[in-house]
Amino acid sequence: MQKLSDIGLIGLAVMGENLVLNMESKGFQVSVFNRSTSKVDDFLAARAKGKNIMGTHSLKELVDSLERPRKVMMMIKAGGAVDATIDALVPLLDKGDVIIDGGNTHYPDTERRVKLVESKGLLYVGSGVSGGEEGALLGPSIMPGGSKQAWPLVQPIFQAIAAKVEDGTPCCDWVGESGAGHFVKMVHNGIEYGDMQLITEAYHIMKDLLGLSADEMHEVFKEWNTQELDSYLTEITRDIMAFKDEDGSPLVEKILDKAGQKGTGKWTGITALDLGVPLTLIGEAVFSRCLSSVKDERVEASKLLSGPKLEFKGDKKQFISDIKDALYAAKIVSYAQGYALMKTAADEFAWDLNYGGIALMWRGGCIIRSAFLGKIKEAYDKEPKLTNLLLDPYFIETVNNAQAGWRRVIAAAVTNGIPVPAISTALSYFDGYRSEQLPANLLQAQRDYFGAHTYERVDKPRGEFFHTNWTGRGGDTASTTYNV
Repeated sequence: MQKLSDIGLIGLAVMGENLVLNMESKGFQVSVFNRSTSKVDDFLAARAKGKNIMGTHSLKELVDSLERPRKVMMMIKAGGAVDATIDALVPLLDKGDVIIDGGNTHYPDTERRVKLVESKGLLYVGSGVSGGEEGALLGPSIMPGGSKQAWPLVQPIFQAIAAKVEDGTPCCDWVGESGAGHFVKMVHNGIEYGDMQLITEAYHIMKDLLGLSADEMHEVFKEWNTQELDSYLTEITRDIMAFKDEDGSPLVEKILDKAGQKGTGKWTGITALDLGVPLTLIGEAVFSRCLSSVKDERVEASKLLSGPKLEFKGDKKQFISDIKDALYAAKIVSYAQGYALMKTAADEFAWDLNYGGIALMWRGGCIIRSAFLGKIKEAYDKEPKLTNLLLDPYFIETVNNAQAGWRRVIAAAVTNGIPVPAISTALSYFDGYRSEQLPANLLQAQRDYFGAHTYERVDKPRGEFFHTNWTGRGGDTASTTYNV
């Protein structure tokens, strides 16, 4: 009798294929299925040939090939396809079996599916998987959440295939119940948007204002990748700057400046608005992609709208150091905002998130992996209830030291008409967060003037609300006090 498989995987696109090969290389037998069954045969005849991988041509055949309790992982497009697959799987599974969604699913969908699948006596895991094609094959960052009883069943496989940090700790641990795993992956992707935008702004300044060549920028990013900006995204930017097209010119300069996106950054921004968290940098990163996409409009606008003449007077070496400081300080703000969003969500949804553990999960395998994440883990190890990363001693000192260069870079960019939406909004957030007094007192007066929305007074106890008849024509009736 043929040995039953340890896990089944549905969806043999890039991520699915590579995860299967990763699992098999760690000693697990894997059964695979794809809606287009020819893909199963092609996979078995090529990359999976001679490996401990079993091909199946129906969901029933897949389920029947699995060891109990069965574990079925979906690596398919988010949305209706996931619901349809769950509906088809549920009648084939038995109590205690586990359905796993490893795609980029919006966390409310995972919350809904956890309830549905558990109501059928089954277990459900919604897991973020980050690292792209290479990470899936060699070791991704994995962020599982959902039915807590499922964790011991999937833990041996997930932690075996995950990336490992220096001491061998896997970049995978239980995140939390319901949609927590996919929520954390969503925030990860939002931070990824921010990191990428920050790097592109640094590139823009060096290229257009300082006039650096791609080869010179290659050397800058190469140096930065040995310092505090050491990260996967800095590393690949270094490599991109050195990559030449067939004619020997930098390939990056031949790529159309029109960015795409798949929605996870947008989800992060919308969730922040829903929860009232000032996630300004990631929001700007999403909007910057949107602005880049109106390429034809920008070409026309460039013929009609003028800006200042680019002119740099100063020490280029010092200014490059300033750019590094601005990039690092803005990166800190981005992560501070992302962690603030996770903290607010944890309070809202009663999740017990391990913030230091999340930083550890992101240390390897994923797109935002960097040495910097070790500092975040240290911060939460010292103070698990830290309200904002900017209040940790290391980050206080770092941002204070970077502040002068950060401001010089923004001033130079604005003076020369170079857009730096992410770097500048990070500074605005920093200045707002460190301000004891903001002009929201005037805003509240305006709201009370036109809408009787009331206000609190600095000379009265907090929680006591007042309304003023500003014009003499209004009455004493005030609107109900609430915050969205």
